[in-house]
Amino acid sequence: MTSERNTVLRSLHDVGLAAWFGGSLMGAVGLNGAVKHHPRPWKENAALASSGWARWTPVSAAAIGMHLVGAGGLLGTNAARVATQQGVTASTLAKTVLTGAALAVTAYARTLGKKIELVSVGLPQDAEDAEGRPYDTVKAERQLSYAQWAVPALTGGLLILNALHGEQQRPTSQLRGMWQRASQLAPHVPDVQDVRNRYRTR
Repeated sequence: MTSERNTVLRSLHDVGLAAWFGGSLMGAVGLNGAVKHHPRPWKENAALASSGWARWTPVSAAAIGMHLVGAGGLLGTNAARVATQQGVTASTLAKTVLTGAALAVTAYARTLGKKIELVSVGLPQDAEDAEGRPYDTVKAERQLSYAQWAVPALTGGLLILNALHGEQQRPTSQLRGMWQRASQLAPHVPDVQDVRNRYRTR
């Protein structure tokens, strides 16, 4: 059973994910909400929101990088448990898929935000240069809103799976999961509950 400490890797993984989730949620709720309900012209509001998201982008990139480094390191140190403990492979695969989706949506949101920023603060030809044609800001804002809400939803799912991984690392969960995996590979191996019952009756 895994008992080694990986404090640095866990810190990178958890702090990076927390910042990624919290920053995206605050932006979607706080920044966008405040700008949306302010009685200023659309271009001023869009420019203000774009400026706020642009300031957050380097911090978000650093948080994502921290999380990926920590996640990769933890996966390497727990490779044996992923391979031998029942349920860990599935949750690890789910985390990988969610992480990839969150990365893709984050990049997509930034691309849309940059295009809206060009429309709001640049000259009309700048907006045309971004896509090679006049830009549909109404459609872009709707897509951006969906993307900005999808990021905290996906990273929130990662937090839930992270909690599940923590439960799977309990000694009893590791023993049960490894025994179940062994039972699948060798059907004649007795169930872990049977072993416990045998020891209790002695």
